[in-house]
Amino acid sequence: MKYCSTCGAGVERRIPAGDQVLRFVCLSCETVHYQNPKLVVGCVPEDDAGRILICRRAIEPRHGFWTVPAGFMENGETLQQAAARESMEEALADVEIGSLLSVVHVLHAEQVHVFFRGRLRSPKIGAGEESLEVRMVAEHEIPWDDIAFTSTTFTLRRYLEDRAAGLDRHHFTELDRRPRS
Repeated sequence: MKYCSTCGAGVERRIPAGDQVLRFVCLSCETVHYQNPKLVVGCVPEDDAGRILICRRAIEPRHGFWTVPAGFMENGETLQQAAARESMEEALADVEIGSLLSVVHVLHAEQVHVFFRGRLRSPKIGAGEESLEVRMVAEHEIPWDDIAFTSTTFTLRRYLEDRAAGLDRHHFTELDRRPRS
């Protein structure tokens, strides 16, 4: 960061009074510019046969590798809405979002990844603009060596552990089923 987004003056990195972290501070108006982790939100969508929806990435980072539908949260949406939107954008999939599955801190990327359980409302899927292809896979078909991100591997393993332990796969509640406005 070189310039203040409030007044356009130059900024410098310093620890503001009462803080303990280096921040960009405007040399003119003294605005402190906080840089905080970005939220990446997604889900593990499952069909009635127990297969999981995965997407082969058409974008960097990790072009050509597999992941579950996920992406950056937008202002004005809930975590669940972001997960559902990403499923539609990446896999043209209408997904009902269930309970929280994992929260992964990705410190090197300054991100927090949040994943939910999901259930496909329809068998119709297809590759969105950010996917080369999409596929429904059984547990033994997951391409573990070609998974794009450690957070996805972690999340898929937690999902499968829950399923093997006989835990409800979706954990949907009446609150989850309310129409979204």
